Amino acid sequence: MSLWLGIDIGSSSVKAALVRSQRQRTMLEAISVAELADWGSVEDCVRMAAEGCCGENLKRVEGISVGLEGTRTAVHILTVPGDVEKQMGDVLMFELEAQLPFALMGNAVFDYRILKVVPPSDTDEGSVTAITAIARIDEVTAQIELVKSALGVEPERVGAGPFSIASLVAHVPELAVDGPVGVIDIGGHSSDFIVFEKGNVTFARTLTSGIAKESGGPHRLARDVKNTIASLKSRGGSPPKIIYICGGGSYVSGVHVALSDDLDLLVELLPTPTQDFSNTSPFEDYELTRYAKALSLAVSLYGRTAGMNLRRGELRFSRGFDWIRERVPQIAGLAALFIVSFLFAGWSQIFLFNRELVGLQGALQKVSAEVIGEATTDPDKARQALAAQQGGTDENPMPHADAFDVMVRLSEVVPSSMTHDVEELDVQKSHVTIHGIVDTIPDAQSIAQSLRSEPCFSDVRISRTSAVVGGERQKYMMEFDLRCPEDQKQKKVAKKPSASEGDDK
Repeated sequence: MSLWLGIDIGSSSVKAALVRSQRQRTMLEAISVAELADWGSVEDCVRMAAEGCCGENLKRVEGISVGLEGTRTAVHILTVPGDVEKQMGDVLMFELEAQLPFALMGNAVFDYRILKVVPPSDTDEGSVTAITAIARIDEVTAQIELVKSALGVEPERVGAGPFSIASLVAHVPELAVDGPVGVIDIGGHSSDFIVFEKGNVTFARTLTSGIAKESGGPHRLARDVKNTIASLKSRGGSPPKIIYICGGGSYVSGVHVALSDDLDLLVELLPTPTQDFSNTSPFEDYELTRYAKALSLAVSLYGRTAGMNLRRGELRFSRGFDWIRERVPQIAGLAALFIVSFLFAGWSQIFLFNRELVGLQGALQKVSAEVIGEATTDPDKARQALAAQQGGTDENPMPHADAFDVMVRLSEVVPSSMTHDVEELDVQKSHVTIHGIVDTIPDAQSIAQSLRSEPCFSDVRISRTSAVVGGERQKYMMEFDLRCPEDQKQKKVAKKPSASEGDDK
């Protein structure tokens, strides 16, 4: 279980939301608001909102996310060649510097999301369109220091203006539909306008009009939204078919009706987040919509998020030694669990090996009793007893005579005065068959007689003779066995005692 805190710092109040994530579920623990008019300073408001939301759980919070007002950020949409997608960060920095009145390096930080990728073709190198959010480093640092001064802990993320609301896409299905959907986070003196399509941010802008009378009220806000939609169309974007409103200004009486009439669009309150939020909290749905940005900032701390984080580069968040020291008990517990798991796994392997050894020893004992007449579980002893019973080591598997030797000996016994032709010589499993042609049958018999004197040739015989068709010569077929005395395996057979010998004993 992890606790995450989102802090939405507005012009007149600070809202906080504490979210608990557990086993891929998200549950709202608490929400709180602190009015600037009641506490006098923004720092005090941040402290009171966090304490009212977390109470004693503030030290157990895993991470904190805070938003930076849209009036202190800038949004740019850039298109770059498709072959530089792997170097998007460096290329976007170069392109952004051409649009900013100051050097980006060392003065500002930015984050981006890719909107569209056009693959290359035969006539075009392709392109990549990205939406970026930029803020000055001193502005982001001031926001970090504000939270650190109030709570004693640095925020892990700093959301960028209108993108602070984007992480609710995963919890509000209505924002992830195919068609473009607009969301307006209405504040007192400024409002954030953002467009979603298929769950991705395609357009974002901060408007300098809010619900307060000093900033023009609902009609001024509607005019600015209308101009923003016209700007979206000029960029080739699709206007939203429905607009959801959230934030503190969304609950001013009649605001959504006025916006709907002026914009000629359907305007409704932002739907409540998924059931995990509503079913596990005692809060009314309208309260959750009012705290939409704080909720979005909280859920942006874990999992995949559609928002942007301005803690980049030299402002990148890193956990210090204090964070590790606070979690020594958890780390020690995990280490102990790992050691116990390792020991259990090792014991299991040893247990299985022992069972296998016992089975093999039992099989050896049974086989040795049948083969060598003595049951044993010692493999070396069984091997020695088997070798002694078989009469020593195995003979050389190579024969002392083969087909080549038969040909050589046959050529030696045939006299030079005799005409002899060999049609076929076949050696199959030590059995030799020779098909030859001689002038007369006695010639074949003399060859057989000469071969009978060879010690490796046994049972030499002429098995068949016949006359050559159309000629006077004679065909013969000679057969014999090819067995050399050296190839005969000597076996020692134990002498069985006679009955008389048994009686003598």
